[in-house]
Amino acid sequence: MQHNVLILDFGSQYTQLIARRVRELNIFCEILPYNQIPESLDEFQAVILSGSPYSVRSEDALHPDLSQIKGKKPLLAVCYGAQYIAHNFGGEVAPSNTREYGRANLAYIDNSDSLFKDIPTGSQVWMSHSDTIKTLPRHAIKLASTKEVDNAAYRISGEETYAIQFHPEVYHSTDGATLLKNFLVDIAKVNQDFTPNAFVEDTVKELKEKLQDDKVVLGLSGGVDSTVAAVLLHQAIGENLHCIFVNNGLLRKNEFANVLDQYKGMGLNVKGVDASDRFLDALAGVDDPEAKRKIIGRVFVEVFDDESKKIENAKWLGQGTIYPDVIESISVKGPSATIKSHHNVGGLPDFMKLQVVEPLRMLFKDEVRRVGASLGIDAELLGRHPFPGPGLAIRILGDITPEKVNILQEVDAIFINGLKEKGLYDDVWQAGAILLPVNSVGVMGDERTYEKVVALRAVQSTDGMTADWVHLPYEFLMEISNQIINKVKGVNRVVYDISSKPPATIEWE
Repeated sequence: MQHNVLILDFGSQYTQLIARRVRELNIFCEILPYNQIPESLDEFQAVILSGSPYSVRSEDALHPDLSQIKGKKPLLAVCYGAQYIAHNFGGEVAPSNTREYGRANLAYIDNSDSLFKDIPTGSQVWMSHSDTIKTLPRHAIKLASTKEVDNAAYRISGEETYAIQFHPEVYHSTDGATLLKNFLVDIAKVNQDFTPNAFVEDTVKELKEKLQDDKVVLGLSGGVDSTVAAVLLHQAIGENLHCIFVNNGLLRKNEFANVLDQYKGMGLNVKGVDASDRFLDALAGVDDPEAKRKIIGRVFVEVFDDESKKIENAKWLGQGTIYPDVIESISVKGPSATIKSHHNVGGLPDFMKLQVVEPLRMLFKDEVRRVGASLGIDAELLGRHPFPGPGLAIRILGDITPEKVNILQEVDAIFINGLKEKGLYDDVWQAGAILLPVNSVGVMGDERTYEKVVALRAVQSTDGMTADWVHLPYEFLMEISNQIINKVKGVNRVVYDISSKPPATIEWE
C-alpha cells in the first residue's frame, strides 16, 4: 500500500486528529514516533511534524533526524515542529509573555503563497503553546501573523518546508482542512486516491498474496470490526476462512442466536459455540474488575484453542485490530498506563502457534464502517454500537451470577430497543445498562421493596478515547425507567449516568 504521507509524532494529544484530517482528504497516511523514521522514505510523498507537550528549549526536548526530510521532501511542521525548525536552524524560540492557548485570528496572511490559498484574513485558528518563535530561522519568509503571535506561519526559501504555530487539525481552526489540502495536494502533489473501494481492492490483493492457500481462524464478536475483517478475508481466501462466534453467557439478550442468523446471509463459514456455563462457572464469586477481565480472556483462549484445533492445518489468527490500538502501542512515551486491559490487543498465547493477520490495522473506526459499506455489509450491522469484549461482566459491578446476567439482559434490551424505536439509536455512539451492587428501598403497590439499582449510560464519541454523555429527552428516560421497573423483576430504581470521559471512563469497570 502506498503510504503517501508520514506523520512524525512528538507526543501531541492532537496527532491522531492530524491523521484523521489527512484521511478525510482521501489521502493515506501513517503515524510513527519521531525517533522511528524509516531508513528509506521513498514511499512517502510528504511529511508532517506534530505538536508536542515538550519545549524545544528544555533538556528533554525531542530531536528528530530531519536529514532525509528537510529540503528533500515537502514538509509541514506544526507547533512544536515549527519551533524545532526555528530553534535548530538559526532562529530563536523563547517563552511567551502569556500562554498562547485557544482561539486566535490570522490578522496578516500572505495569500500569494500556495499554503494560504482561499484562506481569508481573520480566519480563526487554534493555538496551544507556551513558547513562541521570536526570530525566524535562516532563509525564512513570514506567511501569517495573529495579534499576539508575529510569526504564526513561515516557509523556508528554496525548499518546500512550511511551518505553522497553530493546529490546523483541530475543529476550531476554521480553515484547517483547506490549509492541509493546499499543502498536500497543491504543494506536495499527493494523489487523493485513498477510498474505501481502493482499500478493499488493495487489501484483498495483499491478503491473497500473503495467505495463499493457508487456513485462517477468526473470532467473530458480532461487532463492526471483526465482521468487516471477516468479509475482507472471505473475499481473499473464501472457505479457507473459519469464523468462530463464542457465546460467553455475557452477551445481550438473544444476541447469540440473532448474530448467527445475521451471518447466515453473508456467505461466511461461521461456527457458533455456546460456552456460557464454562465462563459463568469460572467467574463465580469473583468481583474484582481486572480479575474478571483476565478470567474471561483466559477462558476465551481455552475455548478458541479447543475449536481451532478442530480445523486442520490452521496457520493464521484473524483479528479486527484497528489503528488507534496500533498507535497507542507505539506511542512516543510507550504504551499508555494500564487503566484496564483490552481483550483484543496482543493476540493469543504462543502455545497456539498461529500467525496474526490484521486487515484493518491501519483504519480508524469510521473508515472501517465506510469500508464495510463498500463491501455491501448491512447498514444495521455497521451502525451497531461498540460492545465490550468481556460483555455484561463489566457492567455487573461485583460478582456475577446467572440471575444478575438475566436481570441486566432484560434491562439492556428495554433500553436499546427503546433507543431504536424512538429514533435515538444513531444519535448515540455507545449505550448500555449497568447493574449496581446496591439495593434500595422502594414501594410497589402497598408493599415495601428492597431491590437492585440500575444505571443507564449513553455517550457520544468519535473513537472512544474521549466521550460526552448524551442529553436524552427526559420523556424518553421517564418512559424507559417505568418500563424497566414494571417489567424487570428485581429492579426498583433507575439512574442516568451524566459523567464524561475523562475523568470517568465509558464503562464502569
